[in-house]
Amino acid sequence: MESTSDTVEKRLERTPRVFVTRHLMPSVEERFGELFEVTLNRSDTPLSREELVAAMQRCDVLVPTVTDKIDADMIAAAGQDLRLIANFGAGTEHIDLKAAGRHGIMVTNTPGVFTDDTADLAMAGIIGVPRRIREGVELIRSGKWTGWTPTALLGTKLAGKVLGIVGMGRIGQAVAHRARAFGLEIAYHNRKRMPEAVERMFAARWVETLDELMAQADILTLHCPAGPDTHHMIDARRIGLMKDGACIINTARGDLVDQEALIAALESGKLAGAGLDVYPDEPNVDRRLIRHPNVMTLPHIGSATREGREDSGLKVIANIRMWADGHRPPDQVLEGLV
Repeated sequence: MESTSDTVEKRLERTPRVFVTRHLMPSVEERFGELFEVTLNRSDTPLSREELVAAMQRCDVLVPTVTDKIDADMIAAAGQDLRLIANFGAGTEHIDLKAAGRHGIMVTNTPGVFTDDTADLAMAGIIGVPRRIREGVELIRSGKWTGWTPTALLGTKLAGKVLGIVGMGRIGQAVAHRARAFGLEIAYHNRKRMPEAVERMFAARWVETLDELMAQADILTLHCPAGPDTHHMIDARRIGLMKDGACIINTARGDLVDQEALIAALESGKLAGAGLDVYPDEPNVDRRLIRHPNVMTLPHIGSATREGREDSGLKVIANIRMWADGHRPPDQVLEGLV
């Protein structure tokens, strides 16, 4: 049966009351103010659960981000006027989509906006970890560098190495496109094999199982959504399948990786390093990761470009306007397809 959130509602006969949970780009907030009866969070302080529920009880449209966990109980407690959750960002694992559907609340997101930005950051890790960039930067900053020597800070070259891409969606393909220029061999695992034409475009070969890809990859980069099927998909057993001295790059979601298993592999030397932009308990980052000399720890900045953040905000506005006019928003999230 089609959920009520999949249907298009009649035109909203008043200016939508919109609640935005985090501080967005000034140009985007200005446009919100021009079009809607909007409440903004200019302090950018994350809202508590109680504050989120209170907001949901007095708006027509909630604009949350990945930092706002919206579960079934919160949706049940929302006001009768809440009919759209217009998420800022592509990921929707922080929203209970089934509960939203049961309560007739539509959910939209902003796919595709951050593809290039996230792929660029993933490449920073793909290049930087094998070449021990973090160690070099810290050596200079510590004042302990004594000069060039033939054997100092030896990393590994990229050309000819196997880049294993987990998740060959928009971002995975953008990474493959960039990685070819560095001479990396592209192997990928995906729920479904890509068409032959796409594989030829990226000179990529499909690996049927994740276990096989783990064993083949010199560098593994993650580009898949979070969810029950992917929680801790990179665990101790699978890390054990990797080559000694391999690297893991994660710009997707923190809970894709069993952090304890990752730390153990780094400390034992099984893995040469890691590039991390996401963590299981953000904003908390395990001190063992911070201390490790060859772990690039970044503060979830994969999408942090002025252009991307502005485009995402404008995409949210477009979704709200389409919904308010009684049309199906272009980025409606269908729970069964997520």
